[in-house]
This record gives sequence, C-alpha cells and structure tokens, in this order.
Amino acid sequence: MIEIDRRYLLTTLAALIRTNSINPSLVPGGAGEAAIARVVADSFQRIGLEVAIYEAMPGRPSVVGTLKGKGGGKSLMLNAHMDTVGVDGMPDPFTPTPRDGKMFGRGAYDMKGSLAACMAAAKALAEGAKGSLRGDLLIAAVADEEYASLGTAEVIKHCKADSAIVTEPTEMEICLAHKGFIWIEVETIGRAAHGSRFDEGVDANMMMGRFLAELGKLERALRSRKRHPLVGPPSLHAAILQGGTELSMYAANCKLQIERRTIPGETEAQVIGELQAIVDRLSAADPAFKATIKTLLIRHSFEVSADAPIVKALAQASTDLLVKPPPFVGRPFWMDSALLAAAGVDTVIMGPTGGGAHAKEEWVDLGSVEEMAHILAQTAMYYCG
Repeated sequence: MIEIDRRYLLTTLAALIRTNSINPSLVPGGAGEAAIARVVADSFQRIGLEVAIYEAMPGRPSVVGTLKGKGGGKSLMLNAHMDTVGVDGMPDPFTPTPRDGKMFGRGAYDMKGSLAACMAAAKALAEGAKGSLRGDLLIAAVADEEYASLGTAEVIKHCKADSAIVTEPTEMEICLAHKGFIWIEVETIGRAAHGSRFDEGVDANMMMGRFLAELGKLERALRSRKRHPLVGPPSLHAAILQGGTELSMYAANCKLQIERRTIPGETEAQVIGELQAIVDRLSAADPAFKATIKTLLIRHSFEVSADAPIVKALAQASTDLLVKPPPFVGRPFWMDSALLAAAGVDTVIMGPTGGGAHAKEEWVDLGSVEEMAHILAQTAMYYCG
C-alpha cells in the first residue's frame, strides 16, 4: 500500500484552516483565496509538482499542481475548493483544534480536509511512485465554489483531464449524482396610481398573488413526480418577493425570485416552460394579467454511470482500504462536478466524514481524511496506469 505522510497531512490541514479564505462574494470584505493559494502553491513546489495559477478575476486565484506521468496513460484531476463561508458566531474559527480524532475550525469539513487529502496523496505518489504513473495527476485547488464556481470554470479552460474526482465530503460514500438549480425571476406588471384611484391603478402585487397560488400547485406536483433513484424529486421555492413603493400607491411591478432544484434529465426549457404555462393560463383568464420570466443563473444537475472507468477505479481503491465496497449515493445540493462533466470530463465525487458545514462548529474526522488520501493515491495508480 502507498504510504501517506501523516505528519504532512495534519500540518497541511492545520495550515489551511489557519489561513482565512472567506469568500468575499458571500461576505463583503472576506479575505478571498490569495493567501491560501500561496500556501498551497508553496507546498506543491516543495513536493515536486509543477505549479500553475489561474485567476478568474483579480485576487481570486486557483492553483493547479501537476505530477507529470511518463506518457501513455489517462490523466486524472483531484478537485477541492479553498474558499469558505463566513465565521459569524465562531469563537476561534482560524485556530485548528484537534480533539477526539477530529479537527475543528472553519473549512475543516468544507473542504480543507479534502484538499489536504489530495495534497498528501500527490506527495505520496511523487515520492513513492515517481515515474510509475503513465498519465498526469492534477491537483486543482479552486476558488469561489461557495458562490459562483469561478475557480473550476477557469481551471477547465486551461487544464484538460480525462477524469476527475471532486472531493467534496460525502462521509466516505461514492456520489454518482446531484441536483442542479435554476434561479428565475418572475415580474408581474401593474399600473402605478394613487391609492384613491382604483379606476386607474393595477396592483402588480395582487397579480403576483395569483401567480403564487398557481406556483404552489406546481411545487406540490413536482414533489409527487417520479423520484430520481439517487437524488429524489425536483422541487422549487419562492425565495425573494419585492413589490410596491409606498402605502398610498398601487404597485407598478412586483418581482419574485424562484429557486428551482432540478434532477438529471430536466432541462432549462422544460423548467421555464412550466412557469410560462402558468402565466399563459392567468393571462387567458384575465387580459390585465401581465408577467415576464427570465433566467438569472443556471447550474446543471450531474450524473455519472457506475460503469465509468473512474468510478470503477475509485470503488476498487476504496474497497481495498475499507474492505467492503462503499455505497453509491446521490446528493441534493450542487457541486463543481457538474462543470467538469459538462466539459467532457468523466467525474465522480467522494470525500471524508465530518460535520458543521456552514455552521458555528465545524469539524472533519482525521481518520477519514487519511483514508481519503490513501484512496485517492491508489485510485490514481489504477486509473493513470
């Protein structure tokens, strides 16, 4: 079995947690990824990887370390994000604290434990299997996953790999699918008038009420549809509602922002079509009803076959270490895996055990981080040849 340098693994994880990398798109004034990117790049260089830095926008770097293969094999990318959410309510978020086999601190679970495992796997292969890999191994430490995934989107413009493992924490299970989402804005159009002029005013808020009533029916219908075997049914929620300017005025417009969670096989056209059908029905019933629909952001769902070569390699490496095969699962939330898959990269997801992602107390199980490092290194041996 490939030897993992446990001391390197733990000191690297501690250094990552110690480095503030709060996503500034989530928390104004957040430190961003510049400092942690330097930590990662320096470590990559020390263990003998080729280092490249890609910035999707100034001050938001992603770092890719490459262990070059001798040629003739398939390439593999290990992907983990460096950014974290905020630290409100956390008494000491940037002090890595080991206790009871766990490491506590912001980002320990989501997902600096995973990044440390990727780095330890690369170190083990660079030292113990140097020259034995035929294909390249890339470690992508990316920016901005917690907001718009600018990092992975930028990396895949520059770095090509046959397959990828996104190491989001999965409790040591192999994730083959996750939901996508579409952010949508619906605007109802009224006519502004003084509150005393009922004969002139058209209340956009009242119009939106009609739409919301129909949206509620659609929401219930979505959850009753045939479930995807790994991620369950699609869903939606009315997230933000804004309408009107003052008490004595009819609202000229009302805006509703909707998040629609999609399952594999659903398309943007289908989702928008369902909402347009509501608008068309309401307009047919009342010519005064006017509404527009626009897509704000789309992130596609993800699914990979259990028969994909990278899935088989990961499952075999996991079974070698854990004795029994890990279960295949799905997740309801979105991950960077969908971007990689859309770029033609066979992708699978697996990461360590822990808890407290986005919470006031966050931790990762250190035993599972070490196990992930072993599994990732062995998977590279199987897959890259």
